[in-house]
Order: sequence, then C-alpha cells, then structure tokens
Amino acid sequence: MEDIREVKITDKNYPKLLKKISTAPKVLYYKGVLPQENEICIGVVGTRRPSVYGQQVTLQITGELADAGITVISGMAPGIDTYAHTACVEKGARTIAVLGTGLNEKSIYPQENLELSRNIIKYGGCLISEFKPGTPGYPSNFAQRNRIISALSLGVLVVEAKEKSGSLITAGYAKIQKKKLFAIPGPIYTLNAKGPNKLIKEGATLVESAQDVLDVLGLEPRGAAHAPRLAAENETEKVILQILEQEALYIDNIIAATKLSPSQIATTLALMEISGKIRNLGGNVYSLN
Repeated sequence: MEDIREVKITDKNYPKLLKKISTAPKVLYYKGVLPQENEICIGVVGTRRPSVYGQQVTLQITGELADAGITVISGMAPGIDTYAHTACVEKGARTIAVLGTGLNEKSIYPQENLELSRNIIKYGGCLISEFKPGTPGYPSNFAQRNRIISALSLGVLVVEAKEKSGSLITAGYAKIQKKKLFAIPGPIYTLNAKGPNKLIKEGATLVESAQDVLDVLGLEPRGAAHAPRLAAENETEKVILQILEQEALYIDNIIAATKLSPSQIATTLALMEISGKIRNLGGNVYSLN
C-alpha cells in the first residue's frame, strides 16, 4: 500500500509559508518529508520542451543550488522540471515536487517519471499535491498547483519559457506573493527565451550561476557551490573538456573540433560519461557534468 499521508491547514506540520497565502489548500497530500520551518527553498520552472542550452543550464545551476544546501522545488513535469529534480537526485540531495495529479503511482504524470518520483523520496525529498489520490492530470490542475511551488519558495527561477506559458503563471504568483524572481537569459530570436528575457526587463535578477541567487537572498553556501571537476586522464579527454567548457555539443561537432577519429572520440566520450566527467543530454549531445 502506498504511503500517502495528509496534513490539514490547522495542523502544526502544515508548511508555514504555504499557510500565508489566501488560497492555501485546506488539505495537502504528501509522501516523504514535508518542507521544514527553516528550510531554504527555491522554485525552478520552465518549458516542457527545453533546448540543449536549457537542459544544460538547468542541470548546472540546480546542481549548484543543491551543493549549496538549497532545496529545489519544481513540478516534475516533462522538460525543465524533470531536469531540475534529476540534478538533485543525482547528487543524493533533497528536492520537492508539487504535482498536478494525485500522488498514487498510477496517477503520476508523466509516467516516465515514476522512477524519479521514487528517487525523490529515497533521497529525503517530498511529493506534494492538493489533489486526492486517483486524480488525473487535468490541464487546469497544473496551472493551479503553480501557486504552491511559488508559495513554498523564497524565490522562483525561470529557465526557458514562451511569453505565455505555465512558467510565467508561476512567475505571476511569485510577484503576487512578493517572492524574489530570477531568470536565465536566452537568445533574442528563440521563443523559449521570450519569457525569461521579459522577466529580466521587468526587474527579475539575471542568473548565470547559483551564486547570483545566493547573493540576492543574502545566503552563504552550506556546501560547495562549485564542486571541483574531475581531471582529464589523457590528452584526448583534456581537449574534449576544453571544448565542452564553452557549450554542449553534438558528437559530430566534437569530432570536427578535435580532428580525431570517430571511434577514438566515441570510446573516450563513453569512458568520460562512466567516470562522471560529462553527461549525454540525449541524442549524443554532450555537456560537462
């Protein structure tokens, strides 16, 4: 039987930040450990169809936040949400997912994230929903739950989002709730950069690293915000690491830049991925880990 619990707004362990908003749910359903009174949480949201840049920057900055002792909150939707939670889980760090469905495993959306949801609990995190077990993912539920992501956070970071998107709804709640707003800038010709760039114009803090978030909130890292990278074991690895310092690249571009044989690059990339130096973002696009 699934360990789904409920907490009422009148209970002592009901999250205090959430209780402050006028639309706080009367009952929350949860798995794992609820947000604690002095816990520092940052919401991370973005498009369900991120670019390679969006994937890379989410993994990097969310990982830095986790290293710094910050709890990342997101919605476990496809795309940026998934990458945000994944970065935390890979570090064995706590993260909180606010769902737009019931918490029973058959209702989890997307079902591809079922294992991720289990790992969130495994590493001390929490799944939260205002919807009863068995509730499917009605479209309106996801917009509705965004106010909870914002309410539980000291600030909200928007990575990639179109000018009209669920992520901007979350940003709107953050403004109403007087939370700090952060945004990752993007290319002006890219639709998914329209949302963050607009927020920056309106006063959101431009973010290039987790330290930008910590500075605005006046926080000191509780851990190492920048974990040291693993050293190259040979000249081929050294060259690849130098290339990927600039941006994530498709394997053919790495071959072209290094002028080395496809077989040598493929073998080296596989070994570097195993050792944790780099990661495959999908489709043989590689980035630093």
